[in-house]
Amino acid sequence: MKKAVAVGVLSTCLSFVAGMAVAQRVHDWHDLEAVHKHVQEAIGEMETANHYDMGGHGARAEEHLRAAEHELHEAIEFARADR
Repeated sequence: MKKAVAVGVLSTCLSFVAGMAVAQRVHDWHDLEAVHKHVQEAIGEMETANHYDMGGHGARAEEHLRAAEHELHEAIEFARADR
């Protein structure tokens, strides 16, 4: 059980790091789509991990990921329309 929580949290952290690395070289909406996909994958991992008690931190992390996913979606739509 603890291993599943650790895997979920680690996956989320790695997704954030990957997102930050890609974000520094974003050139168009295609790059943002890759980051968006990573965030969606992290949300899936957090949904699995949130079956365990993490003192509320997992739920808050998932909320932040959902907010990031929404903002990325909006950025992609804006970039597409701005072309």
